[in-house]
Amino acid sequence: MRAEPQAADYSPDTPVTALAPWLADPVRAADFPLTTLRFRNSRWDRAVGLDSLTDADWTRHFGRFEPLPGNLPQPLALRYHGHQFRVYNPDLGDGRGFLFAQLRDGAGRLLDLGTKGSGQTPWSRQGDGRLTLKGAVREILATEMLEALGVNTSKTFSVIETGEDLYRQDEPSPTRSAVLVRLSHGHIRIGTFQRLAVLEQTDNMAALIDYCLAQFPGAPPPADAPGRDDPAVILLHQVVERLAALAAQWMAAGFVHGVLNTDNMNISGESFDYGPWRWLPQWDPAFTAAYFDHNGLYAFGRQPEALHWNCGQLAVALRQLVPAEPLIAALNRFAPLYQQALAGQFLWRLGLESQGFEADAALIAHAERAMRDSAGSPDVFFHRHRHGANPPEGDFGEGLRGYRPAGEDHPLWAEPAPPTLVLDEVERIWAGIDTADDWAPLADQITAIRRLGEALGSAA
Repeated sequence: MRAEPQAADYSPDTPVTALAPWLADPVRAADFPLTTLRFRNSRWDRAVGLDSLTDADWTRHFGRFEPLPGNLPQPLALRYHGHQFRVYNPDLGDGRGFLFAQLRDGAGRLLDLGTKGSGQTPWSRQGDGRLTLKGAVREILATEMLEALGVNTSKTFSVIETGEDLYRQDEPSPTRSAVLVRLSHGHIRIGTFQRLAVLEQTDNMAALIDYCLAQFPGAPPPADAPGRDDPAVILLHQVVERLAALAAQWMAAGFVHGVLNTDNMNISGESFDYGPWRWLPQWDPAFTAAYFDHNGLYAFGRQPEALHWNCGQLAVALRQLVPAEPLIAALNRFAPLYQQALAGQFLWRLGLESQGFEADAALIAHAERAMRDSAGSPDVFFHRHRHGANPPEGDFGEGLRGYRPAGEDHPLWAEPAPPTLVLDEVERIWAGIDTADDWAPLADQITAIRRLGEALGSAA
């Protein structure tokens, strides 16, 4: 959930090293022709005690990947498998990224610094291990907006331009290159467990479960849950809770991730690894983000189904350790947890007090119909009706009149429109960078997005 980062001292801690012999491969970063700092996260660098780094030191650590003091001596490319568009692929792993460092925030929470575009690894297959600068800019925008909208997301920590010409089929080539560093609670995927299951490494799977429970603590299963004391069952309950909440957050944000493969699903429940994402130009459950998603498997309205299916694949992997019954019981919690979370997220965006689940669910259904009928952006819809303002004719307007405002007022709500990241806006920002090396529109949009987060306040 969205929260203002709190300043902390630099506190390195690397518990992943105990798992590294079977979880990862030591690798080296690419030697880039140049390293030009383009973005450093001024909100989150202080949360992990790295705000005092000079730009030169920052570039050495996050462009040349000189190890941070007391941290991992060499980056680790993580091993995993995964279902890609529901076809199992054992030939995966970190192909253009690695785990660079681990450290604690002021609350003692473990955080990872992982990369994207840092060079080839044993898992690169035929890829060049690089990231386009446009892809990095898009990830800055996605993570900033998702954080503002209360989505549990990785944070773009650093972007450094690297001076190579890249050739890609999905954007004009040659194009500029970059290396990105993300700050995330963890990088253990559902696909990590799938790999251990296929290899029948049950001892390693048990050790990974213990790691996840220790480093990503969560609530215990319900008192009546079968097998509630088994570590594997506890983990599945926690992942189901997190991914049900994440699905609700995406839906209320009007966000389409685009590629919901099991190797893109983080056990910590964070949204991460942004590729063909889009924000809805209008409310359309069939809207897809990826041009290669020909059957709409990961369309906007199918995202909750996709995350539930992915939880099922984790359950299949955990069958190496526990019987099916307690795992099925955990999976069956997904739908009600999702519905409850969706109600909370919708009301948070609208700035309204709950009137109870039944009334809230009815309001959401009316809001979805109203958004479809208006053919406008969900961002504009939520902005227009913040705190119950401007109730329209029809069921949604009638329902809206029965709700009381929640949360503080903010000058943003009196303005004609909120910041938005529909495709045209993203392309406008990139065009300034691409044609004139003008980074001001990106900086301005980040400022506007952070102001939106401030106006919305803490998430539901």
